[in-house]
Amino acid sequence: MDQIVFISSSNTATFNCPQCGKAKTADVSQYATTEKKIMVNCTCTCGHQFRCQLEKRKQYRKGSDLPGRFTLLGERGAEDTGLVKVVDISTTGLKLKMTVPRAFPIGATLLIEFRLDDRKRTPMEKRVIVRNVSGLFVGASFHPNEPDDPALGFYLMP
Repeated sequence: MDQIVFISSSNTATFNCPQCGKAKTADVSQYATTEKKIMVNCTCTCGHQFRCQLEKRKQYRKGSDLPGRFTLLGERGAEDTGLVKVVDISTTGLKLKMTVPRAFPIGATLLIEFRLDDRKRTPMEKRVIVRNVSGLFVGASFHPNEPDDPALGFYLMP
């Protein structure tokens, strides 16, 4: 199975051998501006070969398929509401898939309600800020006043 390795702010990545546990940090600045999926083949000093995917995001994102609801919050309260799917989630935001295209303005605030697919089916209610819209997909970051959620942090552990 391929590992996901995060690129640091100094354009380095630390590769961990799944066989022996040795770690090596390498300069990966040649990939810093690449927009494509970056796969690298690694060979450890123990001889084990493995593949890694370089990830430029600052936070781990977990793929999901969590049904929920959204409410577009305006100056006078709820302006729009509908069904949504949370297709990936991180500690800083989430990616949503709408049932029909929506023309949310960048910077709009949404209230997202869904349940995690953990044992407790933990209910989540998060205020998010729309960062981008592409067809049915909406990228959003958690509102700055949204408190950290220990249940979400535990859920996101790889």
